[in-house]
Amino acid sequence: MDKIYAGSRLKQLRQERGLNQAELAQALGLSASYVNQIEHDVRPVTVPVLLKVTEVFGIDPTFVSRDSNSRLIGEVREVLTDPEIRLDPGRVEEMIRVAADHPALAHVLVDLHTRLRNVREAEVFSGHSNAAPQALPHEEVRDFFYAHRNYFDSIDTACEQIACEMGHSGMPGGLADRLTDRLFHHGITTTVAPQPTGFLHRFDRATNQIILTAGLSEGQRAFRLAAELALVELSGLVNDQLDSHHFSAPGARPLALKGLASYAAAATIMPYRDFLARADGCGYDIEQLEAMTGLNYETVAHRLSTLQRPGREGVPFTFVRVDRAGNMSKRQSATGLHLGRAGGTCPLWNVYKTFTNPGEIMRQFTRMPDGGSYLWISRTVRHHRSSFAEPGKIFAVGLGCEARHAHRTVYATGLDFTDPAAATPIGPGCRTCSRTDCSQRAFPAVGQTITVDPHTSRVAPY
Repeated sequence: MDKIYAGSRLKQLRQERGLNQAELAQALGLSASYVNQIEHDVRPVTVPVLLKVTEVFGIDPTFVSRDSNSRLIGEVREVLTDPEIRLDPGRVEEMIRVAADHPALAHVLVDLHTRLRNVREAEVFSGHSNAAPQALPHEEVRDFFYAHRNYFDSIDTACEQIACEMGHSGMPGGLADRLTDRLFHHGITTTVAPQPTGFLHRFDRATNQIILTAGLSEGQRAFRLAAELALVELSGLVNDQLDSHHFSAPGARPLALKGLASYAAAATIMPYRDFLARADGCGYDIEQLEAMTGLNYETVAHRLSTLQRPGREGVPFTFVRVDRAGNMSKRQSATGLHLGRAGGTCPLWNVYKTFTNPGEIMRQFTRMPDGGSYLWISRTVRHHRSSFAEPGKIFAVGLGCEARHAHRTVYATGLDFTDPAAATPIGPGCRTCSRTDCSQRAFPAVGQTITVDPHTSRVAPY
C-alpha cells in the first residue's frame, strides 16, 4: 500500500480526545518521539499503527486516509477553480495534494473563499462595491453540524439518560404524556389550542406554557415537547457546543440552537442504543423504523444520519432534503461526500426523480468523479398542512452512504456494487464537476477551456 502521511489528522484526533502527545503514545504503545514524528509527517502511519488507532479510538480506518477528507478536498477544488482565483489549471491537482496533507490549511482556504463569495454577493445585491459582506446563517450552521459529523456525544448520551429515566425505550405511545409530566416539574405546563396559521407550537414565556396546535400526531407532540425539555435540562451542554464554534452571521447561533434542540428531541425519542439495535436488526429499513417508533419518514431518516457514537457506529449516512427547484434546505453528513456550495446539484441524481414517483422509495448506485461510489435512498415527504387554505409543502429526502457500507442495509438487495458500469456517474454540480462526457451538463466546469468547432456536433454540450 502507499505510504500514508496523516500527521494533521492524527493530531486532530488526539486534540478531539483531549490528549497530549505522551498520552497518545501510551495509548498506542509507541514512544512520544515516534508520535511526534508522525504528527510532523516525518514518518508515515504504518499498517500496525493504523490498526492500533482504529482499535483504541473505535474509528473507521479511513479517518487517516485522504478519502476521509473527500468533502474538504471537494471544497478546495471548488475554490481553486474559481475564475477570480486565477490559478493555472495545471497546478490545481498539485494544490489539492497539499491541501489533502494539511487539512487545517485547507479549512482556512475554504473559509477565506466563503468570505470572498459573500463580498461579491453583497456587492451584487446592494449595487455598490464597498458593501459589507454578509455571512449566511444556514451555511454557518451546516458547517457547524458537519464539523461534528452530525453527532454530539454529550447531548446524545444525556438524552438517552432522560429517556431511560422516563422509562422510554423508543416504542410509540405515551411519551408525550411523560414529557408533559417532566416539564411540569420545571414549572412548565402544556396545552393544546388553536394557533395562528403556520404555527405548530410555541412557548409562551409570560405564562410558562407550551401551546401545541390541534391536529399534531402523538409523535409530533412528543418531538416538540422533547425539544423544549432539552432547552431546559441540557442548556449547559448545548451552550458548550455552541461556544466551541465561531458564528459570525446574525441569526446563526439561534439557528444552531434550534438545530441542537431538534437533535436532542430525536435523541430522546429514539435513544441511541435501542434505536441502533432496531436499525441494525431491520437493515435500516426506514418504513419499518417508522412503524416501530411512530414517527414520520423524514424524522427517522435524519436520525439515521446521526448514529456515529465512537465504538457503536451505525452506517454513516449523508442526509439531504431538496425541493422541486433544486434548493437544498437540509444537508447534514456523517460522511466525506462533497456537494457544491454554488450552483445546482447534479440532475442525474435520483433525489430529483422521486418527485415523479411521490411516496415511492427509489434506490441508486452512483459514482462520483473522484471514484467514490455511493448508495442513495430517496423518497418524497409532505409537510403538515393545518387547513385547506394553507399551502402544503413537498420535499425529496435522500440518504446516501458509501457503497462499502451498503451491505448493511436492505436497500442493497439486487444491486451489483462490484460492477462499475452499473453505477450512475453523478457529480457535485456542473460548476465543479470534472466530467467532460456528460450530456446533462448545463454549463462548462469552472476553469475548463472551451473549444468549439462550429462544424461538429456532440451529445455532450461542452
